[in-house]
Amino acid sequence: MSAVLKMNEAIQKNDLIPFTRPCFSENAIRYLIQSLESNHLQGDGNFTKKCHLLLEEITGAQKVLLTHSCTASLEMAAFLIDLKEGDEVVMPSYTFSSTANAVVLRGAIPVFIDIRPDTLNIDENLIEQAISPKTKAIFVVHYAGVSADMETINKIAKRHNLFVVEDAAQGVGSYFQNKPLGTLGHLGAYSFHATKNIISGEGGALLINDEKFIEHAEIMREKGTNRSQFLRGEIDKYTWQDKGSSYLPSDLVAAFLLSQLEEMGEINKKRLIIWDMYQESLEPLERDNYLKRPFVPSDCSHNAHIYYVLVNSPVIRDDLLKYMKANGVQCTSHYVPLHSSPAGLRYGKTSGDLSVTNEVADQIVRLPLWAGMSSDRVVEIVKLLNTYFRA
Repeated sequence: MSAVLKMNEAIQKNDLIPFTRPCFSENAIRYLIQSLESNHLQGDGNFTKKCHLLLEEITGAQKVLLTHSCTASLEMAAFLIDLKEGDEVVMPSYTFSSTANAVVLRGAIPVFIDIRPDTLNIDENLIEQAISPKTKAIFVVHYAGVSADMETINKIAKRHNLFVVEDAAQGVGSYFQNKPLGTLGHLGAYSFHATKNIISGEGGALLINDEKFIEHAEIMREKGTNRSQFLRGEIDKYTWQDKGSSYLPSDLVAAFLLSQLEEMGEINKKRLIIWDMYQESLEPLERDNYLKRPFVPSDCSHNAHIYYVLVNSPVIRDDLLKYMKANGVQCTSHYVPLHSSPAGLRYGKTSGDLSVTNEVADQIVRLPLWAGMSSDRVVEIVKLLNTYFRA
């Protein structure tokens, strides 16, 4: 029996149903051994190059650069679009701190707006009222791997001459109008954190969709040097050219990631089976107004990154989380809205009412989901939910 099968068997026998578990194949172990035997453990080795090429093939991005995190990719994006002190960036409040930190670290100001109640993505109808003469960009977050309305957002950006950066941390393998998330703005950022669909423990990627950013991005990623050109044999030595930092992951990380990227279709397919089971099984509870299920627009194809429900009050949410934990199921809430967080109050500002964001943050419950999860686990979780709400 393979190491992977042994791991999945142990998961099924565990009394606690965890919120998420990593899934990997024997290729991961084989590639890690090959990386170790190569004696090239630093960044931009053979496995990094293979990941770059495969991601470019999968997404169609003009250039993909691996980074050590999605956070790093967002920081690079903020640098590449030349955010400066006093510039403003429109973004949803319902997101992780990294989305805003990338802006704040440049001295710019995140302008938080509300989300849509159906997809929990940035409300495209509220963007224009948040735009001022200081606005430089729109940062879009694709929540749960379901795309924001990129057609409308790009039209707004074009009208106002703004950059669009996609925080597609949760969107690897998702599509909007048959185009991969991360390729619909000027720049996109992926996450390969251990909690995501496609993982490398820690890791990320910057997707460059405008060739004018490529050379600058390579220099910035290599501590401000033109080392990338040197490695390609284009110059005989490399030197310090501009501002930069160290954003490279180890080639060991890339070795593990390559095994995941090669199996992305299968991993997401398995997750979608679980997601669809939840969606079908919980329809009666939504019909009877106990909860609200996720909504996926017809022009979106998602990767089943998250399955969540929205309950009717914060009191019910907190009680449900306790109930599920007491019955051996690890469910979680999600973000504390950035506009109401200490740093958000200090560094950002809001535009308009953010009532949907506040409501979602108080009422969301995320259910366990991973590629190795058995259908029996879903049945068990749905049964507990029915018992809770209908008791």
